[in-house]
Amino acid sequence: MSLSPRFYQDRVCLNVLAGSHQNAVDIYEAAEGYVLVGVLSKNYPDTEHAVADMREYASLINNAISVGLGAGSPGQSAMVSEISRQIQPQHVNQVFTGVATSRALLGQSDTVVNGLISPTGTPGLVKISTGPLSSKAPDGIVPIDTAIALLKDMGGSSVKYFPMGGLACRDEYIAVAQACARQDFWLEPTGGIDLDNFEAILDIALQAGVKRIIPHVYSSIIEKNTGQTRPEDVRTLLNSVKKYLG
Repeated sequence: MSLSPRFYQDRVCLNVLAGSHQNAVDIYEAAEGYVLVGVLSKNYPDTEHAVADMREYASLINNAISVGLGAGSPGQSAMVSEISRQIQPQHVNQVFTGVATSRALLGQSDTVVNGLISPTGTPGLVKISTGPLSSKAPDGIVPIDTAIALLKDMGGSSVKYFPMGGLACRDEYIAVAQACARQDFWLEPTGGIDLDNFEAILDIALQAGVKRIIPHVYSSIIEKNTGQTRPEDVRTLLNSVKKYLG
């Protein structure tokens, strides 16, 4: 199975959560394969159970698995790295300080590994202290270009910008997108993205010239009663992508 995600027009790949194996299949079909299906490590009691279940997911959707932390939880960093070593997914979500460990344990450069950085309130500056210990320390704030250089040093593929609160930090997000374009680095906007603001968030990244974009759309398209992501909403997101990219 492929280790590389499928990007529509080589630019955009969706990232959404699955509530079950069948939900993952339905999502994958709705997105015509241009999707990474998130499965959260936090939902499993241990690595062994996570690996067994995620392998089942992978077999159903051509390995389009995104191993998740669970709301960016720093405590899941080591578990995510070990799961990823064993299942070799297409995508790994990591806190900033977990990127190098995940890349080293994967033993290959094809899987996408993101690094979580957060808004600070000042465009051009980001918080990188998102790890198990650093998240409890005074904020580590650096220029976005420095953060990207550090992620590259560690073998990262992309910036996971979280929590965005949708367009609440629009000017900061624009600065991050412009830096990703300058540095030839991928961007994963995350947090508060819904069907109403998705196109604006996508447009900012495309207009900035970001090479590849992986927008995460989570709770806003999940049916609260069942915990399942709505395939029709995934289809709507893909149609928006097609509208912008043709």
